Amino acid sequence: MEQGQDLKMVKASAEYVKAVESGVQPTQVVETKVYKRRWLILMIFVFYSASNAMQWIQYSIIANIVTSYYNVSSFTVDLTSMIFMITYIPFIFPASYLLDRFGLRVAALAGAIGTTLGSWIKVFSVHPDLFWVTFVGQTVVAVSQTFILSVPARLAAVWFGPDQVSSACSIGVFGNQLGIAIGFLFPPMLVTSSDDPKMMIPVIGRGLQVMFYIVATFTTIILVLILLFFKAEPPLPPSPAQAVQREAEDTENFFQSVKKLMTNVGYLLLLLSYGINVGIFYAISTLLNNIVLQYFPGHEKDAGRIGLTIVCAGMLGSVLCGIVLDKTHKFKETTLGVYLFSFLGMIIFTFTLDTSYISVVYITAGILGFFMTGYLPVGFEFAAELTYPEPEGTSAGLLNAVCQIFGITFTTLYGFLFHSWGDFWANIVLCVTLAFGAFLTTIIPNDLRRQNAKF
Repeated sequence: MEQGQDLKMVKASAEYVKAVESGVQPTQVVETKVYKRRWLILMIFVFYSASNAMQWIQYSIIANIVTSYYNVSSFTVDLTSMIFMITYIPFIFPASYLLDRFGLRVAALAGAIGTTLGSWIKVFSVHPDLFWVTFVGQTVVAVSQTFILSVPARLAAVWFGPDQVSSACSIGVFGNQLGIAIGFLFPPMLVTSSDDPKMMIPVIGRGLQVMFYIVATFTTIILVLILLFFKAEPPLPPSPAQAVQREAEDTENFFQSVKKLMTNVGYLLLLLSYGINVGIFYAISTLLNNIVLQYFPGHEKDAGRIGLTIVCAGMLGSVLCGIVLDKTHKFKETTLGVYLFSFLGMIIFTFTLDTSYISVVYITAGILGFFMTGYLPVGFEFAAELTYPEPEGTSAGLLNAVCQIFGITFTTLYGFLFHSWGDFWANIVLCVTLAFGAFLTTIIPNDLRRQNAKF
């Protein structure tokens, strides 16, 4: 009985596509269903994304300790976070192809296996002469990230109905931010140094060993959960728009989709503005340890906690922005508003760093994080609107690829300006760049294609 019903639904979906293509807006042509399993899928993804993201900043946030243990330069330590940006660029196209061609489950397994493998490699890198081993493990984890960052918008569209899709996307992005928060918080707590030169190396080594084992165990548990419970898609689509998209994906290849995205003016403008915002966030996060220690020497744990404040505030911002989008469907207006507040937050952060109260830095960093990190799911959803019916994984993947390019550029530039001109002028350059990004956002056409499909 169920098979016969599903066959009818497939035929109905095909009829819906033909009707849309002929310019007719049908009603009640496609039966849709939203499954309870969607929340389990989303929660598994949140922890899966966190298990990868927590490793992005785990070296840079204790940069002074890592340089002492492995006897490497601070730039080399910064590369452990920049490698996530560097590897994303060449691997995003095969990763996006895998996601669009084989679905969520295959992409999730590829990323989870790589994250687990890289985590266990790092377990065997605890020796002052084995930095190359830890870097190999970090690179494997970084490559695995390409199978994760594009998923939230895709997962939300595939599993959730039109009244929850933006909130689901924001929760999916929440997973990445949760991982970054863990990466800021726990390394300074687990990996400490010693004032006794004879004990410094053993103490740091024990801390690194504990940290690596905890991460490797956690990623292994997540891999098992994905194997057991993570599904590619529900039997029936959650919305008519998703039904149309399923049919389109069956008839259009990946490279045709990329070509269409590259000729979409609104999407190209969003690529630039989104890349600027997220690239600047990457730069500040990577060099946060240096920024805090310049004004507050010996406050490594505070550097981690300030990073945690940035990300936790961003989690709240992400979820609230997702709710606002679901309630109002004001995608451009929300995107522009959050961008302008990111710019203002960067100005406040710049002009309050030299205060003698570290509590002020906590507050200003939280304001910056609320809007700058909260912007992430908003950009994903706006891109999905501008590019519908192209797959969300492809549009999000290209967004992230541009972010990595800008992240590498801004991290390198910010590091150079920080050491050459000082943090004030380095931050001023970032403020001016954010102002330009806000201008680009104002000229993006408000072309909400997915909304016009009436879900």
